[in-house]
Amino acid sequence: MTTRTLGAALAALAFPALLAAQQRPISPPPPGQGVAATLIAGARVPLVQRGQTVLIHAGRIIDGLADQPLTDQGIVVEGERIAFVGPWADARRRAPGATVIDLTRATVLPGLIENHTHLLLQGDPTAASYEEQLLRQSTPYRAILGARNAQWALLEGFTTLRDMETEGAMYADVDIKRAINAGEIAGPRLWVATRSFAPTGMYPITTPNWELDLPHGVQVVDGPDEIRRAVREQIRFGADLIKFYADRRYYLDSAGVLRSWVNFTDEELRAMVDEAHRLGRPVAAHAVGRDGLESAIRAGVNTIEHGYGITDSLAQVMAQRGIYWCPTIYVNIYVADGRAQDGNPIYRQMIDIERRTFATALRAGVKIVFGTDVGGFPWTEPIAREFTYMVRYGMTPMQAIKSATSLGAELLGQQANLGSVAAGRFADLIAVSGDPLGDISEMERVRWVMKAGVVYRDELGR
Repeated sequence: MTTRTLGAALAALAFPALLAAQQRPISPPPPGQGVAATLIAGARVPLVQRGQTVLIHAGRIIDGLADQPLTDQGIVVEGERIAFVGPWADARRRAPGATVIDLTRATVLPGLIENHTHLLLQGDPTAASYEEQLLRQSTPYRAILGARNAQWALLEGFTTLRDMETEGAMYADVDIKRAINAGEIAGPRLWVATRSFAPTGMYPITTPNWELDLPHGVQVVDGPDEIRRAVREQIRFGADLIKFYADRRYYLDSAGVLRSWVNFTDEELRAMVDEAHRLGRPVAAHAVGRDGLESAIRAGVNTIEHGYGITDSLAQVMAQRGIYWCPTIYVNIYVADGRAQDGNPIYRQMIDIERRTFATALRAGVKIVFGTDVGGFPWTEPIAREFTYMVRYGMTPMQAIKSATSLGAELLGQQANLGSVAAGRFADLIAVSGDPLGDISEMERVRWVMKAGVVYRDELGR
């Protein structure tokens, strides 16, 4: 999707009153349903009433589970969920009189799951660009941009996001999630990490001027007792998971291994992971170098974010323990030059390091899930570009697609609801014109989006 096309689609969502003046009156939504229905009505999409039975005629389905696509299939949608998937003739008999959506010239897939985003960031390749946002933008302003970013992600086919901290915007991710769930704005399903954790002095913004207390991009915590209290606080205010920064100061040792300085003591991390797990929340570790990775894995985390320094032995441990990995390939390619100019040339070296690491983890059988760190690069960049790098680095197109569908749902514990085109799942579906198994870049050109049985985008016709 080009920036211009994306902007036009977003305008249709954001300015329904203007479109209504040009097309037709738009009635207010029923009480208690929010304004999402109004936003949808303003867009140029086939309107499907909530609760209406819909019959989708799919030319090809990649269902997120099977290793081969299915052809000439029918999908019966009743309300928010899929009621039946099977041969077109069978589906048609099961849903007489249903509203038919013709996607016979398209490939239909499950709605995509993005497992590492930052809705409240707009790109931070340099320290200056990061500080500009935290120092000059209020939390309400950043929340407005975050809501816009959520709409953009939905239009690109990402119907579920795991948002991996607000970078100083407190609990604004919880508010965006609440607004989406209430139907006030259109957006993906959200799992939110809220504020993230780092110890004193180990995360920007920092200054040598001890008289200044600058905004923090994280919740600063020290010591096991304070950490346990902070975990409880974040969960109280809506955190679906706990995230922390395991390391910093990345460097190569004499053997060429990517190393790092560890942020927390083992005792602190044991308290964090134990308290989060006791309260039913998974833990994600931003861990880049070998030292930070070892620290996070010892603590019993559920996911590794970035993980550029994963070694053969660490990959084996991660595979054995079922620890998921979000590689976030494209973000490092995007920010490498800016951070090198800021005095961190290691980021350029990390590009080749991660290429090798990806092959190592893939060979070891690590559960690799789709996650981009978008927000670290601007939301105007195609989120789905990550697929191309995953395939370039060794995955098959089908493996890459599963990383953002069934495997992503598994990470969230949502296999019964998300990640596949199957009866009983939420009707979160997307379609592309071409064959992504032949050209994975097709995933950057999503043309049709349905979430919970409602069509948000249609460039394929009926």
